[in-house]
Amino acid sequence: MGPRALHRADGRPLWGQLQDDLVRRIHAREFDAAFPGEIALTEEYAVSRYTVRQALSQLRADGVVVAERGRAPRVARPGPPPAIDQPVGEAYSLFTAVEEAGRTQTSEVRRLERVADGVVARRLGLEESTPLLLVERLRLSDGEPLAWDRAWLPFADAEPLVGADLTRTALYTELATRAGLRVDGGRERIHAEVATSAVGKLLDITAGAPVFRIERLGTAGERPVEWRYTMIRADRFHLTASFGRRSAPWSIQRDDVHLGGTR
Repeated sequence: MGPRALHRADGRPLWGQLQDDLVRRIHAREFDAAFPGEIALTEEYAVSRYTVRQALSQLRADGVVVAERGRAPRVARPGPPPAIDQPVGEAYSLFTAVEEAGRTQTSEVRRLERVADGVVARRLGLEESTPLLLVERLRLSDGEPLAWDRAWLPFADAEPLVGADLTRTALYTELATRAGLRVDGGRERIHAEVATSAVGKLLDITAGAPVFRIERLGTAGERPVEWRYTMIRADRFHLTASFGRRSAPWSIQRDDVHLGGTR
């Protein structure tokens, strides 16, 4: 495996890139014998000690690495996996995010069928009687529940997905490949709330545990083509935002988070 190069033109801070790569290597079990110290990481990644310290500080805060006074850092085991870290305002795929964190993302497909839903149809700018395709999945990370996800798409566009195996792939990948429909933009609204007993049972958490509720309107060009409703474990999913002199690609209006694109 080994380290991946960090890119200064990537748009993300170097310490964040370093943190992500160390998490990847931890899950690949590269550091089971010993975790490298600051000097070793500085030389390996060709970055400053400040960058390394920032990355290690976040890994310690996330409970991924344990560092005690007078002792070298070590990987914290056993314990729950670190959360998926998702930058706000960037196009993203939960499938890709999980895989890039060094874990395996699979889905239990609960429903994949034609339905009628007047409320969702109106959200997509369609007549209430317009048939839709409902894709309901329980998303798993290394076999453990991560998110409960339901997506509605116009049946006329998404019919080629009927019968598709969505166990080990991204919905948008299959939609583009099978139906020629590319979801290239959208808007999300993210709420923090607590899990009901039903949601807790699905996600293997206790009722009252924190979750994110994510509502997404996906578009192809200017046309709405997807309404998605996701409940995701707050202990396994983080939202981060970068800021600086440049204008951010997102804005917050009340409880809305507007994304530059979704996948």
